[in-house]
Amino acid sequence: MDKRYDAVIVGTGAAGLYAALNFPESVSVLLISKRELPLSNSSLAQGGVACVLDTVHDNYKLHINDTLVAGKYKNTLSAVEKLVKEGPADVLRTKDLGVDYDLNPDGTMCKTLEAGHSRHRIVHHKDSTGKAIVDALIEQVRKLPNVDILENALLYSMHKTLGGFYLSVLKDGKSLYYGCNYCLLATGGIGRVYQYTTNSAIATGDGIAFAYMLGAKIRNLSRVQFHPTAFAAEANRERFLISEAVRGEGAVLLNCNGERFAHNYDKRGELAPRDVVSNAIAREALRTNSEKFYLDITHKPADFIKSRFPMIYAKCLEEGIDITKEWIPVYPCQHYLMGGIDVNLHSETSIDGLYAAGECAHTGVHGANRLASNSLLEALVYSRTAAEDITRKLQKYGRKPLGLEPAHRPITGKKMPSGFRSQIRAILQDTYFVLPKPEKYDESYKKVEEIIKQLFSESYEISSDLVEAKSIAIVASIILDEVREGQS
Repeated sequence: MDKRYDAVIVGTGAAGLYAALNFPESVSVLLISKRELPLSNSSLAQGGVACVLDTVHDNYKLHINDTLVAGKYKNTLSAVEKLVKEGPADVLRTKDLGVDYDLNPDGTMCKTLEAGHSRHRIVHHKDSTGKAIVDALIEQVRKLPNVDILENALLYSMHKTLGGFYLSVLKDGKSLYYGCNYCLLATGGIGRVYQYTTNSAIATGDGIAFAYMLGAKIRNLSRVQFHPTAFAAEANRERFLISEAVRGEGAVLLNCNGERFAHNYDKRGELAPRDVVSNAIAREALRTNSEKFYLDITHKPADFIKSRFPMIYAKCLEEGIDITKEWIPVYPCQHYLMGGIDVNLHSETSIDGLYAAGECAHTGVHGANRLASNSLLEALVYSRTAAEDITRKLQKYGRKPLGLEPAHRPITGKKMPSGFRSQIRAILQDTYFVLPKPEKYDESYKKVEEIIKQLFSESYEISSDLVEAKSIAIVASIILDEVREGQS
């Protein structure tokens, strides 16, 4: 064993970083980042953080109700209440930690409106709120004397013992080995299970796969959110998001004929929840026999657009679209996961000592469909909760002996054949997208199961390709099995 810690955090998005900041200095922590610290889905979050800071014009009941409506009342009410009531304090703490939220002249935080919200309650930093949060938290985490940071390190094996966990990590071509009493998985989403996603390159569901292999309960993995307005760049697998806030500021959706259509499918039009708008686009595509759709915000002053959405303006300009003068080509693509590793209100999984927070966790907050800008709030609230609960247990029980170390598997082996990940992505994109194809569920499930057999039957060389292929295969298998059994 290279080193032993009280707690290991796997993942360095908002959840992993904020958890690290909520441990006292008496707790030794290892923070494992699959790539560089700033690379995470959290960094890509644009719109902002939903929270009730203005109790004169807003209240907890309204935020709770908006969350339940968007989630089709399949949410866990106690989890939503915890999120909404505790969230504002966490948001204000991130401000104290250096997050540069946009402010009004009187010093209060600017609040915008997004789809599904009944009040202006989304605080933000321009159109790159996630990056502002992650960058500020990274700066603070680097100062912590009790936290070691391991970047460009791939977790490839987890073993549960009576007293905790042993984790095998690949870094710079070498295997490192760590022990801990408690482990927090904050590994983000599953976007790379699909051909097209707004997620970062590292979103391959690794934490969910490791938890599943340890025997943890996984719930509602088939509750996948497709964002209606990703930039329709045909060549790129990773598609950048045209934030909900653009529609919140008045952008309208147009079909291939330049006609507004969203109100034909839902009276809330462009400001309906994400799944409703995605469904409207998919159905309109069938009606018009075209996948050409656009967002139009050209009626707003150019200076306002550039100031409010500088990142979106710049990224669209790189693609040859000036959004102050031209329509933005958009189409739905995979964006977020509402299900994941099942946890309770303390962020505990069904495995003793194992916690999960952020997108990889299923708290029950989002129900069947996430309300815009509740994701960063959930990451903050439930990662802080995990850190607090682990700290309580360490104070109560102390450092427990870890137990016997398992046998080490060599990292050498034959090279994994290429093509497994591409096959899985094509299967999910075709079978389980905005308008699913139930007639293909059984056949697709069998194909993925066959890939899993091939991946696990051979002693391939340990590499990121192998780990990520196994992860997305396991995730795809769980999703397809759930929809086959009608569990979604």
